[in-house]
Amino acid sequence: MFECKVPTHLAIILDGNGRWAKSKGLVRSIGHKVGAKTAKDIIAYVFKKDVKVVSLFCFSTENWKRNEDEINYLMSIPITYFTKYEEDLIKDNIRVIFSGDLSKLPLNTKLACEKIALKTKSNDKYVLNICLNYGGKTEIVKACKELANKVKNNIISIDDINEDVFENHLYSKDLPMVDLLIRTSNEKRLSNFMLYQLAYAELYFTKVLWPDFNKKCIDKAFKEYNLRKRRFGGV
Repeated sequence: MFECKVPTHLAIILDGNGRWAKSKGLVRSIGHKVGAKTAKDIIAYVFKKDVKVVSLFCFSTENWKRNEDEINYLMSIPITYFTKYEEDLIKDNIRVIFSGDLSKLPLNTKLACEKIALKTKSNDKYVLNICLNYGGKTEIVKACKELANKVKNNIISIDDINEDVFENHLYSKDLPMVDLLIRTSNEKRLSNFMLYQLAYAELYFTKVLWPDFNKKCIDKAFKEYNLRKRRFGGV
């Protein structure tokens, strides 16, 4: 029987919530609400398939350009989500971490994120990486500044900087590189997501809008992933 391999680190760009809502004559916030439920279901399903790390692109550094009502609703989701599912995350041995600048978030959102990170810090079976107020270019610049400051203060020399040292200054410093990226809603671009970590990731794009993304969609993506020949620059 064919054994389906699963990625160790799965990254997902959750795209299409607003378009899903608009297609049904609903306000965009309903799309985000349904999308959050979809995220819960997909996270549970892929962890049961033995994916070890899931990174979700939930709010980018560019998303602040959206209207205030939508931003306020998006900022309320972590509060609701982590309050509702805290016990499940602990029971399922899932550690929640965050990529992005949380200092720019509303205080209640920031506190909810810090609380769930603290509550789950000892969990060691799975990792849920929530990318919130995250931008790939900003992350790389942050790492460069931190390394430049260390060189300036004679903590390290410039010759000490290599890939391992650089990666230790990324938000994802304790995570493996991404194996598979899924983006929904038929958009075929990275949109400034995990630019360094996606260096050798397989990319999978689907027309399905995120609220409609389900277990069958994941199975289809994983089947495609198994057909890819990952050479990492080799022959």
